[in-house]
Amino acid sequence: MSDARLSVLKTYKLYVGGKFPRSESGRVYEVTDSKGNWLANAPLSSRKDARDAVVAARKAFGGWSGATAYNRGQILYRVAEMLEGRRDQYVREVAAAEGLSKSKAAEQVDAAVDRWVWYAGWTDKIAQVVGGGNPVAGPYFNLSSPEPTGVVAVLAPQESSFLGLVSVVAPVIATGNTAVVIASERSPLPALSLGEVLATSDLPGGVVNILSGRTAEIATPLAAHMDVNAIDLAGADEELAKELEIAAADNLKRVLRPQPVDNWSATPGTDRMSAFLETKTVWHPTGSLGASGSAY
Repeated sequence: MSDARLSVLKTYKLYVGGKFPRSESGRVYEVTDSKGNWLANAPLSSRKDARDAVVAARKAFGGWSGATAYNRGQILYRVAEMLEGRRDQYVREVAAAEGLSKSKAAEQVDAAVDRWVWYAGWTDKIAQVVGGGNPVAGPYFNLSSPEPTGVVAVLAPQESSFLGLVSVVAPVIATGNTAVVIASERSPLPALSLGEVLATSDLPGGVVNILSGRTAEIATPLAAHMDVNAIDLAGADEELAKELEIAAADNLKRVLRPQPVDNWSATPGTDRMSAFLETKTVWHPTGSLGASGSAY
């Protein structure tokens, strides 16, 4: 009897609403490494998949935005723990996706896990940075506090398949938003594997939804979708970014434009967290004027 056996190849799927569906159209496309060698077939998402992901993100928004910031931080830290446990897998996937040596890929993966921990620590602190008490000339308090924008469409960076991905997804959900993520078109496998980690962590289904396929094909309906509140164009080229920005104007989406050069290895600031926060201002009478207040 021969000892030869066939390897069990991995079937990558989308991650939508906490589940792993195939593309609604049944289409796939070939993913290759930097030398053109076949790695896997990835789902080729359709417009219907994009709409399903928005429905899932909207359904999850109430519970996720209503959770305490401390609880969100605990959940994000749990995701980091699980990423650390699958470090070797991500090193292999990032090395193949980006044509890096094993040591260079390990540096990228370690930085991505550290980046996730960094944002986990910010969940209950960002309000102190972007909110506060406002000076007023009157017998009342005037307080501003941040609230999440809603459903955010995220175009993941094309070249940085894992560190860049984490750098755009983590700040969106750390602040209570939910996300529909379009993975790197050329290198989607680390993003699709991230869905497996999220599904087995404490992150509620629908908070992050991951689609793979042609970036322009998926992003166009998301930019025009009236139930998407904001869009991060990190993974769009100049021409696509302009097209999506025009489409997003129809319902006054918040738009985070792509930067000319993004150094994903640099220490992040708070910009990506504050980009998708709204400010709620409340005034409250002091002294004997009563206990009623107003918000605007």
